[in-house]
Formats: sequence, C-alpha cells, structure tokens
Amino acid sequence: MAKDMTLLWGSGSPPCWRVMIALEEKNLQGYNQKLLSFEKMEHKSEEVMKMNPRGQLPAFKCGTNVLNESYAACMYLESQFKSQGNKLIPDCPAEQANMYQRMFEGLTLNQKMVDVIYYTWKVPEGERHDSAVKRNREALAAEVKLWEGYLQKGQCCFLAGKTFSLADVAVYPSICYLFRFGLSEERYPKLTAYYNCLKDRPSIKVSWPPTWLETQGQDTLKDI
Repeated sequence: MAKDMTLLWGSGSPPCWRVMIALEEKNLQGYNQKLLSFEKMEHKSEEVMKMNPRGQLPAFKCGTNVLNESYAACMYLESQFKSQGNKLIPDCPAEQANMYQRMFEGLTLNQKMVDVIYYTWKVPEGERHDSAVKRNREALAAEVKLWEGYLQKGQCCFLAGKTFSLADVAVYPSICYLFRFGLSEERYPKLTAYYNCLKDRPSIKVSWPPTWLETQGQDTLKDI
C-alpha cells in the first residue's frame, strides 16, 4: 500500500514531519517521497499545485485520496491502518479525550510560535511595531508555560496517557521547533525532558529534518 502513497515535503516543517512520523509509526515505509526546497520556492511548483492548490507542503496522496492537511493525513493513516504498526489512538476514554484535546491545542501552540519566529519575515520593516512583537512574545510565553504545566501533571515521555499517540505525532515537531529556535532548556525542564525522551524514537529519528543535521539553530526564542 505504501507504494501507492506520495509525499511532497520540506525539511523542518512541523506539518510535513507529522505525516512522516505517522507513516513510520504505521510501518508504511517505501512510499514515494520528494524533498522540496522552501528557499527555492519549490512548494509553488506545478507538481505541488496539482496536489495542493494552496501551494503548501505537505502535499500527500494515498491512492486517489489527497490529504494536504497534516492532521487529516495523520488521522486518516491511523484509521485506515489500525491493525498495522503502532496504535496511535488509546482505547481508554479519558486518555482518548486527552489525546484529542492536546492534539488540537497543538495548533494554537504552533500558530503562536510562528507569530513570533516569522514576524520580521512576514511584516515589512516599515510596518513593524514593537508592541506587536511584545504582544506575540508574551502570548507565546504563556502558551509554553501552559504546556510545561501539562507535562508537570503527567508522564514526561507522552502527552496523553501511557503510550505514544496522535497527540505526540502532532505536537512533538512543534516542540522540537521551539528548541531549534532557542527555547531555554533550563527554564522549561519538563518540555526539555519530553523533547529528549522522544528524540531517539525510531519514527522520529529516521525522519529528523535533514537540514537540521547540517545547520545550527537560532536563538530567537532564548528569552521566552
């Protein structure tokens, strides 16, 4: 079945990474894949636009079914391959509820992170405001503290229950992105423990962004 799948992706993109982790967890290696460059604007190529009219990555196709939203792709893969690989949705109702809650809360974390990291890239210099920078950074700091608190109450290795789940598939790439851009390990020990605990999980290790292995991170978030 994996041979009928195609993934167009970009290195370091949390949405792309989510799909790759899900594919690995479901033992769906051998799918067709192509690494594209954001810097070269390859995500706007005709090849991508045919699959994803928004010109965004990932662009993912399973048979004749196209799923370009990373959450949709991950949930689809778990639904279609329940008996294959690792189970990513717990049976326990409480753990399942927590999993979905954390999973979708991850979208808020990701957006607040993007608002800070890419502000200067998205907003022309003449239109930038110190108040907006401060507001975005304060909002991200509050969000990160919220996640630190979640992990304080639970087990450090998983976000929702006793096993690796779709919550981890969805949120872990964003946590990695935070540390890639300089989040303080000393200030957030629980998030740091979670980050380190899963780094060597096979699905994560094999799909680790190749550009991250070749380049240094940044310190944009060091004061968050």
